[in-house]
This record gives sequence, C-alpha cells and structure tokens, in this order.
Amino acid sequence: MTSFRTIAAALLVVAAGPAAAETKAAKSATTQPSTQPAKESRWEKSIRAFEERDRKDPPPTGEIVFVGSSSIRGWDTKRYFPDLKTIQRGFGGSQVADSVQFADRIVIPYRPRVVVLYAGDNDIAGGKTPQRVLDDYKAFVRKVHAALPKTRIVYIPIKPSIARWKLVEKMRQANALIEAYTKTGPRLRYVDIDKPMIGDDGRPRKELFAKDGLHLSHEGYVLWTRLVRPHLEAEGPRAEKDK
Repeated sequence: MTSFRTIAAALLVVAAGPAAAETKAAKSATTQPSTQPAKESRWEKSIRAFEERDRKDPPPTGEIVFVGSSSIRGWDTKRYFPDLKTIQRGFGGSQVADSVQFADRIVIPYRPRVVVLYAGDNDIAGGKTPQRVLDDYKAFVRKVHAALPKTRIVYIPIKPSIARWKLVEKMRQANALIEAYTKTGPRLRYVDIDKPMIGDDGRPRKELFAKDGLHLSHEGYVLWTRLVRPHLEAEGPRAEKDK
C-alpha cells in the first residue's frame, strides 16, 4: 500500500512539474523588468535637437512648416522666403513614414496654417513601391488633419534627379498616385516640379543639382521657391476652398 502511494505521489510531481515550471516562468516574466533597452529611432537625436531648439527659442505658431528629407534640410527657408515666417524641420535620409512618426513632435505642436512636405525620394531608392509611398502619404495627411483639420498640406513630388534617374519611372508612378489623391481634398496641394526640372534633352537639368547629382544647387532651390511660393500665400491656388 505504502509503495502504491509513493508511486502515485511521484507521478503527480512529474505531471505537475512542466506546468508548474511554466507558471513560474510566466510569473517571473511579468514581474521582472526587461533588461533589453528599447530600440531608439535612427532620427531620435535629430528630433530631440529640434525640441531643444524650440525650448530655447520657441518658433511662431500658425505659420509654415517645411518637413521631410534632405531636400528640406538643405533649404534655407528664411533666406528663400524672407517675407514669410517658416519653420524648417528637415532630417536627411528620412522617408515619408518618418515624417508620419514624428509629426506630433515637429509639425503639430506649431499648429501651422501650411505644411510643406518633401519625402518619397529615399522610399523608392530603398525599395518601397509607389503604392506604399501613397499609403504613407495618406497616413501623414490623416495624422496632421486629425489634429489640424484646416491646415493646408503642400506636397512636393519626388524630383527627377541625375543620381537616381534609373528609378524615375517608379518615382513618377508614386507622384501620379499622390497627385490624384490630392485632388480629393480641398486642403491638399501638389506642386509639379518634375516638368520644370527636365531639360530639352529629356533629362534632369544639371544646373539644378549639386555635384552629387542628387541634392539641389542654389539654382534648384530658386526654382522650387518660385513653384512653391503661390501655395504658401493666404490666397494661394484654390485657397477659396480652404474656408
């Protein structure tokens, strides 16, 4: 009898062992803090630098924010738009999704009346599809308009560049998708910079680019400034529909 009870008790311990161990492990996992640090965004230092600058010298609200990749970062908006109050928040190498991620930190707090976005160049170069670029652009629009429904969003399409000319067809596909979408919203704008950047030979105009064939030269920014300016004015194109 004693032997039977001993064997039965042993069997219970063996059967309960895995379940008990699993329960103990689960409890430990929920009570012990993770020792693995959260992965910091590639752009966190740049965004924090903007926020620190804002604390030291608060920018104006209700004005114009330029956001996006290196073509925005290299655009000295105070120089090219001296008569307008602008806030430049470009971070080089970024994609549309990055502007979506950080909009609540470097766009929305300024409550701008106009947001100028240039991104998508690095998206296509990084392997994203035109449809994905459109989807990310829509996400940017939704995020900004959820907080600021009256803000005008001006999109500068992906530029035809010398360095990335082999990708021009995919870039133009993305541009066409976004242009069509901007026509569905009264506070969305699309600035055609493609045609003015193409020369008589059907290729990008060399004088508009820096030596790397990717970033803009002074002449390139002069052209962009002329094309974008009408969309920044209080009574810009289709402004009557903004009301």
